[in-house]
Amino acid sequence: MAGIYISWPFCAQKCTYCNFASGVQPRGLEQDYLTALTAEIASQITSLSAPETLYIGGGTPSAIDPPVIERVLADFPHQWQEATIEAAPGTLTPERIRTWKRFGVNRVSLGVQSFIRSELARTGRKHDAAVVEIDVALLRSEGIANISLDLIAGLPGQTSASWQASLDALTALEVPHASVYMLEIDDDSRLGSEIILGGKRYGAFDVPNDDRIADFYETAVVHLARHGIARYEISNFAQPGAESLHNLKYWHREPYLGFGSDAHSFDGVNRWQNVETAAEYVAKSQAGESIRADSTQPDPVEEKFFVGLRLAEGVEPDASDWLRYGAAFDRHLSTGMMESANGRLRLTDRGIMVSNEIFQEFLAA
Repeated sequence: MAGIYISWPFCAQKCTYCNFASGVQPRGLEQDYLTALTAEIASQITSLSAPETLYIGGGTPSAIDPPVIERVLADFPHQWQEATIEAAPGTLTPERIRTWKRFGVNRVSLGVQSFIRSELARTGRKHDAAVVEIDVALLRSEGIANISLDLIAGLPGQTSASWQASLDALTALEVPHASVYMLEIDDDSRLGSEIILGGKRYGAFDVPNDDRIADFYETAVVHLARHGIARYEISNFAQPGAESLHNLKYWHREPYLGFGSDAHSFDGVNRWQNVETAAEYVAKSQAGESIRADSTQPDPVEEKFFVGLRLAEGVEPDASDWLRYGAAFDRHLSTGMMESANGRLRLTDRGIMVSNEIFQEFLAA
């Protein structure tokens, strides 16, 4: 059964590391976006058959006022197996949480990124460790215990000691899920662009090198496992049974529908994407034009490995897979980048650190 993704690309400020099509937008655009979004949902709601999971991402959807979130979710059934909303620390209130729960939200992903004030300041984030602790306590007091915290390895000024302090603070809160992302350097973010250009703004000169970032990530894997939060996907860690059901749909190639700007969808065969920016999404909707940017029919065998090898459970190749990729399998097994168990192939710890190169090899085969 399908998962549902809803994009809310509005933020109070644009974080320096962010490479998503979200940020500070004109207030009037937000109202027009809501109209376009609810129209898109209404046009497809009759084709949905008991969707199982919901994920509201952004942007900062936790800042949506209760009457607005009610309009967005009103047409959906509220009996989700899992319904997640992304939240920025400091935006939670009892009223907002109660509204989320009324519409079936039972999981919150907090974008903490760091527990160190100096690191957060360089990203443009306004919260601190105390705010995160308050938000986690508030969620639990309102009956939401399924909480995920995000951290970023490689922020400007991050050291081994400060990274360990963030990891200690995360596990002290005893949440069941964590995500650890290694800083992405590309020109789609202000920080990434500054690094590429050799500049100094946003602390670009003080970003740890790739080897240090890899060390931070490996430290996180060990630390989280020691606290019962095991890696089940390259960037995601959970206590047993607390894995994200919605995100597993992506990695298992199960159907999902995306609504809003830059939202992606997959029906099991075809993939498509809405136009990237909120402004273009609204303009297309108001003009009665298609909001889709593109549609593709990917090779399911390529995706089986490109997506599936992200998971700790790995992939079970069949005879035709061995005919197509056998040389690559044998090479990666012999070099210790992959391992085999019970007929399944998966990346080793060493393989994960060069996973992008390994994934590209399967796409090119």
